[in-house]
Amino acid sequence: MIFKSVPVQRLGTLFLCLGLLGQAGCFQQHEPADFVVINGPDPESLDPAVITSQADGRIVSALFEGLTRFNAVTAQAEPALAKRWDISGDGTVYTFHLRDGLQWSTGEPITAHDVVYSWRRAVDPATASDYAGMLFYVKNAESINAGKTTNLSQLGVRAIDAKTVRVELTAPTPFFLELCAFWTLAVVPEKAIARHGDQWCLRQPLPVSGSHTLDFWHVRDRVRLRNNPLYWDAASTRNNVVDLLPVESPATAINLFEAGQADVIWDKSLVPTELLDALSQRPEFHRFDYLGSYFVRFNTNQKPLDDPRVRKAMALAIDKARVVEKYTKGGERPAEHFVPPGTGNYTSPSGPTYDAGLAKRLLAEAGYPGGKGFPTDFEYLFNSSPLNKNIAVELQRMWRETLGIQVKLRQAEHKVYLAAQSALDYHVTRSSWIGDYNDPNTFLDMFMTQNGNNRTGWANADYDRLIRLANATTDPGKRNGLFRSAETILIVDQLPIFPLFFYVGINIYHPERIGGIHPNILDIHPISAIYSKENPTAKK
Repeated sequence: MIFKSVPVQRLGTLFLCLGLLGQAGCFQQHEPADFVVINGPDPESLDPAVITSQADGRIVSALFEGLTRFNAVTAQAEPALAKRWDISGDGTVYTFHLRDGLQWSTGEPITAHDVVYSWRRAVDPATASDYAGMLFYVKNAESINAGKTTNLSQLGVRAIDAKTVRVELTAPTPFFLELCAFWTLAVVPEKAIARHGDQWCLRQPLPVSGSHTLDFWHVRDRVRLRNNPLYWDAASTRNNVVDLLPVESPATAINLFEAGQADVIWDKSLVPTELLDALSQRPEFHRFDYLGSYFVRFNTNQKPLDDPRVRKAMALAIDKARVVEKYTKGGERPAEHFVPPGTGNYTSPSGPTYDAGLAKRLLAEAGYPGGKGFPTDFEYLFNSSPLNKNIAVELQRMWRETLGIQVKLRQAEHKVYLAAQSALDYHVTRSSWIGDYNDPNTFLDMFMTQNGNNRTGWANADYDRLIRLANATTDPGKRNGLFRSAETILIVDQLPIFPLFFYVGINIYHPERIGGIHPNILDIHPISAIYSKENPTAKK
């Protein structure tokens, strides 16, 4: 195989092109970028209100900025379009003061009215944003998104004047400044959207509020970003031109890196599992803990998964330790709960572990002893990657040998996979979640009934109530207790999901060539902070 020699020598151009034949041939020729990133699948979109994946978010966060942004070192919220803010004594009203002279990349001023428009658009049900729940802490946002309130002006955000934004929350929200840094709350151009509709991201020049402009997006080739000279903090941007390549094959990714055609591989899923032991001994290998969970979703609208006993039986039939030992190879830990360790000061309850005997009894109680009568068209959906495929085959084997049920494997291209999840067009599916901020809420609120990222069909009034109470509670101990009660419903009692393991973060880059990447628990690395040490003219 092409990558047997990768750890010890660089690959030639011939091997590079051979390695790419399975994807799309060699990439097109362009003027050199300051550095090139292997970023994962082609973007779904560049619209901050529509995207859902971490790979898309890296690009969009460079193009569009919010009131705050994530610090490149700590991944904590810091001032961005807002230079400062005031918080009321009860923690429910934020007054943001915008910087002087803010401009879109096309020269028009950015004002408080743009913030109001952007947030209203994100919660508008017509936008169909899966991440609209990020704004549910704002007064009337959830009611608007559910269609109960049709007047967008009722959203608890308004422009006091051109440079001041007032936000009313439903309750004190300790992580609200982190939410303001997330891409869903970024400021987008109303005039361009009104003029071009759903195609606004594809029209040039694209007005952006972030550190970089969009040079071009060539599907199956690259997204090219260029330094935005009108960005309020342009003097701190450490590069001029950045390319992000849509690569999903780990073999292709490592071949590009070894051949010097790429400088950074962001994700562990883009590193060949069989090379992890060898690569981990090299200086370009960077491992760190971060907040990420790999888990299984059950479609609770589909029979027989509408029965919690069936979901629990399938969960108990999975030997998570065996999955991690055989396939992940990066130091991952089997997950006894959903919220990763180190999330805030929170401690999760323990969920069910491998118990073949109990799994068989529960399936029999549900009416399928030894798998008899179980649907024959039952499928497990997963997106393309060798690791996901290996895990899918292993789960298929465990369910067959322990429960006697036959599960078909359904592999889908990334965009098709996401669409199928959103449409509940699956029985069981592979999933993952990376924390958007360092608080247990980022993992738990997604399974509330109205949240667009739920994608299980599951609804539980007690769960929703506990999450709402936790988010309205300022006492840390009481708040964490409410979250624990909710997580118990999620992973012990009802099981619309089943956690498999916690991720380990891995970045691949040569530290003597690339600077500005700082490992942190959210795996957030603003593109504006990254630079080539071999191209000093690009640095500011």
